[in-house]
Amino acid sequence: MMDKEILADQVVEVLMQAGFEVSSRCYLRPRSFDLAARKGDLLLLMKILSNIDGLNERTALEIRRLAKYLVGSPLLLGEKTRDQFLERGAVYFRYDMPTLNLQTLADCLLEGDHPLVYAAHGGLYVRIDGPKIRNLRMKFGLSLGALASELGVSRRTVSKYETERMDTSVDVALKLEEVFQEDLIMPVDPFLSERLEEHPEQVTNNILLRLSCIGFQVFPTAQSPFNAIMRDEDLVVLTGVSKYCHSMLKRARLMSNLSIVTKTHSAVIVDGESKVECIDDTAIIERTELESIDEPAEFEDLVLDKQSRGLQQ
Repeated sequence: MMDKEILADQVVEVLMQAGFEVSSRCYLRPRSFDLAARKGDLLLLMKILSNIDGLNERTALEIRRLAKYLVGSPLLLGEKTRDQFLERGAVYFRYDMPTLNLQTLADCLLEGDHPLVYAAHGGLYVRIDGPKIRNLRMKFGLSLGALASELGVSRRTVSKYETERMDTSVDVALKLEEVFQEDLIMPVDPFLSERLEEHPEQVTNNILLRLSCIGFQVFPTAQSPFNAIMRDEDLVVLTGVSKYCHSMLKRARLMSNLSIVTKTHSAVIVDGESKVECIDDTAIIERTELESIDEPAEFEDLVLDKQSRGLQQ
């Protein structure tokens, strides 16, 4: 099995060949995702593990939440699960995170070939074009019963294929294509935006509560280089809360890099005095400076002012 660092290097190589802008690795612990990558409107938040069983439910949920807040797609890259290697051309799911191996990622991004099968309990499955099946069945003059008999399934199952877009096994899908001599298997898109409906964690930090009072939606994080994502209409800010220290400087630089790829702003609220206005593109704001801010637009102006002054330093 390939070492994780070697696998990560190869993932980055594929992304760059495909024209993606790739962030620095998230080397600070604890970390949920390992890197962010963007090409046009497609933003990927990626976790890379040699064995995908190493991803726990809490980390998967945080990556999925972050993907939702940043209007991106969560993606897990790996080589094997349990004692089996991941199949090329198949999408797996680990705690609802789409999961690919390196070859499948390259096929998607470099060749435009999306997977045709996905793994679920009991084996590999495919998505089939139900309305097309119904139209072909009517064209061929086949009853539900006759087609069901040909496939070795029930009439009710065929009806679900046609009207409820029920997925099926690879064997049944191939039989359908043989009967009608048409392509009926639909590709699986592993890069769909997250549609998570769960509520974010409760805001308990006093500084984040203050930002919430200003008018931001605040989404706390637990395993990211930043402590929260703040949103207000089109303004999105990766937000850190920290004392002024060496580890904060490293975190601010990583946040700056991530903000470029995710097309957001980044800011660290310092509980105390700060010696700098900005670190790379991350605005450094003293807690006392929040006291005179009453609305998100004022906060955005402060961030932009800090960034401008930082460039002049």
